[in-house]
Order: sequence, then structure tokens, then C-alpha cells
Amino acid sequence: MSSVKEAKLALDKIINKSRVHLYKPIQIAEILYHHRTVGGFDLLELESYRNTSKKWRDEVSIELLGRVCTSSARFQDDLFNENAVPPRLIKLLGEENENKNGIVEAYIYKLFDNKHSQLSDALDILRKSNPSNFSLKCFIDSFWNEPGLKRSIDKIYEIIVYSLFSALIELMDLKVTVSFSEEKFDLVKEFNEFTSKVLCLDFDNPVHVENAKVYRVGVTNAADRGLDMYSNWGPAIQIKHLSLDEGLAEEIVNSVSSDKIVIVCKTAEKKIILSLLNQIGWKTKIQSIITEDDLIDWYEKALRGKYSSLLGQKLLDILQEQVEEEFPSVEQKETIIDRRKYFGKYNDALWGKF
Repeated sequence: MSSVKEAKLALDKIINKSRVHLYKPIQIAEILYHHRTVGGFDLLELESYRNTSKKWRDEVSIELLGRVCTSSARFQDDLFNENAVPPRLIKLLGEENENKNGIVEAYIYKLFDNKHSQLSDALDILRKSNPSNFSLKCFIDSFWNEPGLKRSIDKIYEIIVYSLFSALIELMDLKVTVSFSEEKFDLVKEFNEFTSKVLCLDFDNPVHVENAKVYRVGVTNAADRGLDMYSNWGPAIQIKHLSLDEGLAEEIVNSVSSDKIVIVCKTAEKKIILSLLNQIGWKTKIQSIITEDDLIDWYEKALRGKYSSLLGQKLLDILQEQVEEEFPSVEQKETIIDRRKYFGKYNDALWGKF
């Protein structure tokens, strides 16, 4: 027979596996909150709250995070699988939550608050840094060394890479040129509307020039593979900080429709990745592999090298802007957590004091 302890262990497992955004734990908290305060549905009957609970989660996520979960419906519904937090355990959590005045909701939001306090500390490193004292390695380590932030290290790598690439590309004033040759004149004439609307080319303007740019694809989740960043001149960029096996390597390459893939990885992974790519015959699709050591070296040049007066502060500004955009809850403001007055009233042997 299931116990409250078993339910808490399942909940803790979901929390520990979650990135900083904690979408799935928030969804559980909102199921329990609405069941406690409004009712009208049975916690054992998943279909009575499966879809509605996503709306509840999104309402809270918008306020706390400035965004909603964009994972596939299947990934979101994994929350209720037997190896996660199935309805029978949600039922136990619900009974515990009602008997102890919302303690499970408060527990989830306390852990959310703890993680984002750690994020605020990491952001303070940026805010207090300048080009002469900022250490990229120390900044990365601040995430590796905090268990609450470790699951989001991939997003930090993505932000680090984007910030550097974006600053360098802008400062170098790189341009991308699109044009057609004279021998294709008749084909261009035939598809004149296409060339003007899609390619920004016509006979009066046979050459189109624009600034080179790199873009982040956006919010992803731990189960999503594939593209992290792309450019308007060719390469697709995949950030990898975790161990790569043959199956995952093939999945990544197959999921990115580009023949110019740039992989960013930990230095120790480079040889393994190259070996795996050779094994599956995909090495020709890889334009280059950039390691963490490369990033540290390039940051050092940007912050304290020959062009640091032009690059240094700009790079830190982009880095700070991207962290704040990715994790908007680090801003100090009253939230739904404060309005519900969760903290300062619990002291429980199982759930703790908060």
C-alpha cells in the first residue's frame, strides 16, 4: 500500500530532475491548491484535471517565469506516469496537503524559491563583475556546484555561447549577401514574386545584403534534442555539455536539417564525439567542434585582450541580459507565492520547517 513517504519521494524525484523552471512540480502544486481551495474533481480521476492543470500551471508560470512550458503534450503528460507521480500518489499528496493547510504546495514553492535565490546569487556575480575581474570558469562552476542549478547548466552554456557569438559578430560588422547570377535571369523572371517576397531580390536589386546574426531557438526542455542556435549565414549550433553516446549523437544530427553543424561541448567530450560521429558516418555534417576551453580562451581575449575596450563590457551586458531573459523570476517582486503567504507557518517532521 502506498504511503505519504512514497508520494514525497516521487515528488522529490520530479523536483530534482527538473530544471530551474520547475514546470512539472508547479503543475502538481496547482492541482493540490485547486483541489484544496475549490475542489470539484477527484484526484484519482486523471482526466478530471489533466488538461485543466496545464492551464493552472501556465497561469502561475507566466507570473513567476514570464513564459510557459513548450514541451510536447506527451512529455508533459509523463508527469502522471507510474514512474513519476501517478494519480494514486497525487491522491495521497492531496490528503496530506489538505490535512496540513497546504504544506505540500508550500514545500514545492519553497524549493522553487530556493533555486531562484541561487540564480539571483549567480546573477549577482555578473552584476558585480567588470571586464577586468569576470571569470567565465567561476561563473560556470557556480552552476555546477549548486545542486539546485545543475539541471539548468545546458541553458547557461547556451547563453554563454550566444553572448560571445553575438558580440563578436556585431563588432566585426559581418554581412550576409544573397544574389543571383545573370545566367539564371529567366528563372528569376519566371518566379519574380518568389524572389522579391522571399529572397528580397528583384531586377532593380539583384543583391541583398544584411547583417550577420545568430539566434537562440528559444525555450526547450530536458527531453528535447536538436537545434539550440542557428545563424543567417549557414551553421546550426548544438550545445552539448553532457555525455554523448552513439544513439544520442545520431539523434542530434538527424534532428537538425543542416549540413553545417557546430557542436559546443566539454573539452573531455571532444574525442568521444568525433569518434562517435565517425562511427555513424556523420562527421561530414559537422563544420566544427568548439570546446569549453575554447570558450574560456575567447572570453579572456574579449574581456582583457587587445579589443577589450570594445568587447568587454558589451559581452557582459549581453550575458546579463540573456540570463535575466531566460530566468525572469530572479527579479525581486511580489509574486503569487507571497500573496498566498506560504512561508513561516510550517514545522513538520516529514516536510521540514519553513
